[in-house]
Amino acid sequence: MARRGGLLAEINRQMQQEARRREQAQRQAAREQAAAQRSAEQAARQAERARVQAERARAAEQKKAEQEAKRLHVEAMEADVAARNAALAATYSEIDSILADTLDVDDYVDLETLRRVAEHPPFEPGQLDTPNPRPEPLVEPPRPEFGAPPGEPKKLSLKPGAKKRYAALLAQAQADHAETIRAWEEEVASIPSRQAEQDREYEDAENRRLEQLDAARAAYDAECSEREAEVAELNRALDELIANLGYGVEDAVQEYVAIVLGNSAYPDSFPVSHDFTFDAAQGELTLKVGIPAPSSMPGIRQYKYVKARDEITETAQSQKEQKDRYASAVAQVAVRTLHEIFEADRAGRIQTISLTVGTEAIDPGTGHMTDIAFVAVASDRVTFEAIDLSNAVPAATLGHLKATVSKSPLGLAAIDLSKGVRG
Repeated sequence: MARRGGLLAEINRQMQQEARRREQAQRQAAREQAAAQRSAEQAARQAERARVQAERARAAEQKKAEQEAKRLHVEAMEADVAARNAALAATYSEIDSILADTLDVDDYVDLETLRRVAEHPPFEPGQLDTPNPRPEPLVEPPRPEFGAPPGEPKKLSLKPGAKKRYAALLAQAQADHAETIRAWEEEVASIPSRQAEQDREYEDAENRRLEQLDAARAAYDAECSEREAEVAELNRALDELIANLGYGVEDAVQEYVAIVLGNSAYPDSFPVSHDFTFDAAQGELTLKVGIPAPSSMPGIRQYKYVKARDEITETAQSQKEQKDRYASAVAQVAVRTLHEIFEADRAGRIQTISLTVGTEAIDPGTGHMTDIAFVAVASDRVTFEAIDLSNAVPAATLGHLKATVSKSPLGLAAIDLSKGVRG
């Protein structure tokens, strides 16, 4: 009977989980825990600053600084304790309000809200979308000019051999200039071919860029098409679910129940699981609810800072406190589940619910991990909807419904299911 819903239920579950996480984060920010935590952090920072100041203080001020550091340390520890106790109180409040938290919520799910529209990120090709800068055209360098060597002798120079030496310098300069002209002419002659090569390299680079841009665009279009197809398939499945639900098809009813239960937001400290099947011929939903084992429940009543020992201690809850809270949570889960299913099923396809609530734990009698049932209850729609849950006590409601209830859920005392939920 392990039925957990299909694709849409999973998608809805993920959406609801994300929404619940955001909502819980917002609520958490408003609780005393956040204020106490900020106070603890601020006090810790002040204590650290005081400690540093104490280390740097002059000898005459050392004692005063140490006293201030000690005072702020005590404040930090007390603020830490306040934060822990606030978190503990918030956890217990969430567990104690499992039923109350759902009474003001309409558990009906409008399946049209699950319809999706494909959302595509913008196409971002990066530098591929920018043309390469065209290189500057090659320009013919200016023709080199001949420059005579300096030091030409004057006509009346009396230095012997000066004219001959200058003539040699001039001849060398002319030869060098001639070589320069030949190199210049070769460079000028090569400009057309080099310009053509430069143009070819630019065009090749541009063609490669455009090819890569086209490939990136094609990949983006393919991803968009894939998203469109995925959304179209999900919407097709949604249309099929809505149509089948209208006819009361078993699988469609089960899928809808999975969506409803996926919307059911339980505290992080008290996670709940559901397995179920629906019998269309009988109009009955058979549902098994799993809750945390008693060993996973917090057992601390409060935290306390002992100044003399400079330590934080814990005070444990009494056995009665733990027993009462866990038994209350079991009863609340059972009543809440009946309420959510009947309220969400406006068309009345589910006429009766056969429900068990239990946990997986080590059986004290056998020492083996096993399913231990704490509540077994069956109710029809008319009987349950006549109950005013805003004024009812969950344990008394189970008694009114003639449920079988464990005498000690905290002690893992299982009920007898050998004859079924209705006994």
